Amino acid sequence: MHVTLQQLMYFVALADVRSFTRAADQVGVAQPTLSRSLRALEQELGAPLINRGSVVTLTPAGEVVLPLARRMLADSDMVRTTVAEMVGLRSGRVRVGATPSLCIGVLSDVLRVFHARHPEIHVELAEDGSQPLETSLVRNELDIALVIVPPDGVDPALHSAPLLRERLSVASPRARRPLTARRTISVPELAKHDLVMVRKGYDLREVTLRAYAVAGVTPRIAVEGGQMDAVLRMVEAGTGVAVVPDLVFIGRPRLRRTVLTPALHRTVALARRVDIAPTPAVTAFADILLEHMSDTSASLRSGANDVQVLHRHRTGRELLG
Repeated sequence: MHVTLQQLMYFVALADVRSFTRAADQVGVAQPTLSRSLRALEQELGAPLINRGSVVTLTPAGEVVLPLARRMLADSDMVRTTVAEMVGLRSGRVRVGATPSLCIGVLSDVLRVFHARHPEIHVELAEDGSQPLETSLVRNELDIALVIVPPDGVDPALHSAPLLRERLSVASPRARRPLTARRTISVPELAKHDLVMVRKGYDLREVTLRAYAVAGVTPRIAVEGGQMDAVLRMVEAGTGVAVVPDLVFIGRPRLRRTVLTPALHRTVALARRVDIAPTPAVTAFADILLEHMSDTSASLRSGANDVQVLHRHRTGRELLG
């Protein structure tokens, strides 16, 4: 059975005005066109809907079809309105995930700007380790996520675009004596200091423990299991030191940065599911993210932090593929 919305629109117009001439004028077609469309609808449904006489009336079948036709036309209008609002960024949502350090160093400003520009777009933020975030993307629980690219790459079900490359350094309290007289510190030297460690499941923890293992030393863990913000606060308070991404030093004058040798780097990528196209709202979010990284790249390069911003001149649509 093939019933079109146009046929239903003509039928509803005729049912409302009870005149073929006036109904045709109302929908903007010639009367023969409206009549043929009604005939075709009746043939499709297998029953007459209109009593054609001096006065147009509905048959019992027409009385049953009329409320259903109104509902289908209303639903169609709602679909068009909803899609138009989404395209115009007047509604919709963005489900974004990020690791704790990226929530602190990148997303806080991006979320502020995005909300100011698109206040009617609902944003859901998930803060977790890269592996759980990848799992959430694969399960379609997130639209996009800032993840750390592991040595063997991200899940093949995901499209990922490298966004920035940053160095990992040692954070210590600026109120205390420097860890070393030099600007750098080796892992064996770092092993002499108490360490504050993020909780299990975060790639930063695994990278840190791997560096200790390669150097053949055992970490002296003072506190473990915290989120990034808690770890930084504990370092500022003098509880211990921590291996952290360079981005987190921005806006934290109470932290001293000491370069770790040999160098440890990580690559941050914006990831989404390959088989799900980004919505206009998601693309707009990626645009603001890239804009933020472009605006901050000059200060990052001129400062002490070793952060290389990638794809500075691309758009969100290009980045998301």
